[in-house]
This record gives sequence, structure tokens and C-alpha cells, in this order.
Amino acid sequence: MKPIERAQAAVELLEQEYPSAECALIYQKDYELLFATRLSAQCTDARVNIVTKELYEKYPTLESIAAATPEEIESIIRPCGLGNTKARDIHAAANMLLEKFDGRVPSTMKELLSLPGVGRKTANLILGDIFGQPAVVTDTHCIRLANRIGLVDGIKEPVKVERALREILPPEKSSDFCHRLVWHGRAVCTARKAYCDKCCLSPICKTMIGE
Repeated sequence: MKPIERAQAAVELLEQEYPSAECALIYQKDYELLFATRLSAQCTDARVNIVTKELYEKYPTLESIAAATPEEIESIIRPCGLGNTKARDIHAAANMLLEKFDGRVPSTMKELLSLPGVGRKTANLILGDIFGQPAVVTDTHCIRLANRIGLVDGIKEPVKVERALREILPPEKSSDFCHRLVWHGRAVCTARKAYCDKCCLSPICKTMIGE
């Protein structure tokens, strides 16, 4: 089976298994997703959702986050780990959004990457979820599953996986597909063990069919 054929089949199978392709991070405003994604580095989405609830209750506007000190932000987000760095990035990004982008999260990869603490993973998530653009979010689940299934072959670098998947995924499906990989990677094809006996992708999985 060619990678493009396997990708199309995987898209369809995951759509059936996970009809809802929602992001696991809870947010109401565009910048809230931006900051939550920054906090999610080396931290679970569940913990991030607890922390951001407190953060946004205390600082309900972008202006109030920008007016807070990094130390005040860190006192809330510390449970997410790397508190000093993440607080500094969130504070600086809030101010940059207000000063350079009129308080709005930008809609281009180049502009998003100019924000403190924002890499391609975060930028792609914003482009896909906020702006509905074709996006490939290469987090750990995406990289692991893409290799196990056979969408890529031994590629571990996020940027290279992103490029490879863009070539074989339907652009309009790519963002939701990555969300579904996250749900599947947590529930079935986990990092510790792959529960192949209950995997909806087993009919087309390279590991299972031994190609």
C-alpha cells in the first residue's frame, strides 16, 4: 500500500472512530489557545486546562495578562513545569500581540513564529483550529503513529514529518486528522503499548500487516 493510499484510509477510519475532532485544550479566545499550547510543552493537556482556568479567571483579558508581571504569571502556571520560561514567553507574547497585532493572534506562519515561545507545532495548531487553514501538528503522538502506521518511514524530526504528511494528507482533512491521532495515541496506540487488538487502523497499519 502506498503512503498516500494508507493516509486516505487512515483519515476515513479515524473519522469513523472519533467523529469529533476537537482540540483537547479548553479555550474561548484565540490567544487562550496560543498560551495553553505553550503551557502544554512537557505537560499534560488535563493539567494545562486546570491551570489556564485559574490563569484566565485572574487575568480575563489580554491587556490584564500583559500588565501582570512574569512572576505573577509564573505563580499560577508553575504546575505545568518550566514556569519561569513559559511565564516570560506568555507575558512577552501578550505584549507583542497588543503592540504589533492590535490584540489579535496573527493568521500567517511567519507572523506566528515571530511570537515568543511559538514554534511550528503551536503555529500549525493555531492556523488549523482558529483560522481553518490546512495544518499538520506534529506532536509526539503524530510522529509516533505516523511511523507505526507507515505514513512515514523512520522519520523523527517534526519538520520532516510535517512535510511528508502534507504531501499525502488531504489538506482540508489534515488538521482534524492530527487531533484524531492525539486521541488515538492516548487511548489505543500509546507510547508504552500499542493495543492492536482494538485498533481501528489495524487493517491498514504497516506494523500489523507486516509490509
